[in-house]
Amino acid sequence: MTETLPDVPGGPHLRTIAMPRDANAGGDIFGGWTLSQMDLAAGGLAAEQAQGRVATVAIEAMRFLRPISVGDEVSCYCSLAKTGETSLEVKVETWARGRGHGKAPQKVTEGVFTFVAIDAEGHPRPLAAGRRD
Repeated sequence: MTETLPDVPGGPHLRTIAMPRDANAGGDIFGGWTLSQMDLAAGGLAAEQAQGRVATVAIEAMRFLRPISVGDEVSCYCSLAKTGETSLEVKVETWARGRGHGKAPQKVTEGVFTFVAIDAEGHPRPLAAGRRD
């Protein structure tokens, strides 16, 4: 089965280049760096949907499908998977494209990030009206 890039309005929620400082001793990009990029991308979508502050409270288990190399363009595509009274689940697919002409992007990993809308004191708050499934 061939994977295709997600069809997300406006394209990826985050696009960056993997740099040497983000690599492990073997020359591949740290999984933790990838996870942090996914959290940034998903958090942006969650905050927009919640119309305010959110906090990451859970990440579903992830499996890395292939390593990311220094210089790869890394893109995170996010979609709202589910909403509750105070929480949102955001599905994130991460794709990487090697440098050079004609290189096709490949899926690196995916996961579901759960966020809770919070108030100024850091306490859970209800989502805006019309934001719940």
